[in-house]
Parts: sequence; structure tokens; C-alpha cells
Amino acid sequence: MDNQKIIPFLEELELEVQGENVGVAISLLLSDWERVKGELETFYRNRDQKSTLQLMKKGIGFFIQFLYWSNDRKVNSKEPIPFNLLEIKPVNLDERFTYILSRPNLFHSYRQLSELFTEQEKLFAKKNITKKRLSQKGDL
Repeated sequence: MDNQKIIPFLEELELEVQGENVGVAISLLLSDWERVKGELETFYRNRDQKSTLQLMKKGIGFFIQFLYWSNDRKVNSKEPIPFNLLEIKPVNLDERFTYILSRPNLFHSYRQLSELFTEQEKLFAKKNITKKRLSQKGDL
């Protein structure tokens, strides 16, 4: 994937920098995504594709933030996303994300974005469980 194509797209998004408590920030981000997801579902159900673009951009921004934060990285909209350096990420992220960015207002892009969120949530939960178990073993 040519990440250079993503940079102009990222610059137009309002990406937030994570605070000290990543868990709380991610919880807030995921609840915002659920709200946006509900609105998108309504637009797609009513076949109102024209109204979906801004919400999809917001959802894509949320996913980028979630991807960075769940990998303990700070969001940087001036640089390409280092997919190859991310520890936890959904399968075939490059191809799937390229598809979403190339056709952001299509229903299939919305479905793909929703699936990426679900997969990343599972991977993030698994990472936290593993980290917690390792820290408990260290305390013994």
C-alpha cells in the first residue's frame, strides 16, 4: 500500500492525541464510533449515500486513532501509517484500508470499517489480558 496517499486524507481529519490513560481514551473513542455507526446505518438503510461521506471520514479517523493507541503509538497525521511496524492489527489491513479509503461512501466500505473495528477490539482485549497475566506473574 502506498501510504503517501493516506497523508492528505489524514490531514483533513481532526485526530486527537491520546492522554495519559489510554484505556479511558479508547473507551470514549469506541462509544463515539458506536454513535457514528448508528447514524451511518440509518443513512445506508435509507439509501442516502450522499450523506455518509463526512461520517465515514469521522469513522476512519476514529479507526486510525484506535489503531495507533492500541499499539501504544501517538497519532501523527504528517507521516504514513507504519502498518508493518504495528504489533496488533487486523488481517490484511493494508488491502482492506486501501479499499475503504478509495470508496469511503459505499456500504461495503462501511461494513469493512465496522469489521476492522471489531477485529481490532478483540486484538486489543487479548493484548491487555496477556499484559495483565504477565504482570501478575512478575508480582509473584
